[in-house]
Amino acid sequence: MRPGASYYPRFEDTTHRQPHFLDSCFLCLKPLSQKSDIYMYRGNTPFCSQECRQEQILTDEANEKRLKLSSSKRSSNTARQNAGSEKEFDSKKSIQSNTVAVS
Repeated sequence: MRPGASYYPRFEDTTHRQPHFLDSCFLCLKPLSQKSDIYMYRGNTPFCSQECRQEQILTDEANEKRLKLSSSKRSSNTARQNAGSEKEFDSKKSIQSNTVAVS
């Protein structure tokens, strides 16, 4: 390369390329062959077998269920806290409304 010439990465050696998403199984990382079936999940997640795909599906479902449970616990705790503060507010209100002013 002559001095001052620009370096363009698009002309670099292809041996250092990023791996393609269909190069290996997402779960076990086994190399995928163009001559064998590739089992896809959620659009662009490749698997070498139905077993690997099913294992990932079960893992995702368990994670989603756990996340849903934890978020519902959080929302029910928040609802209880809000209900408790409303009751406290209502009890203070009733105490104030039962107060008689004597002149």
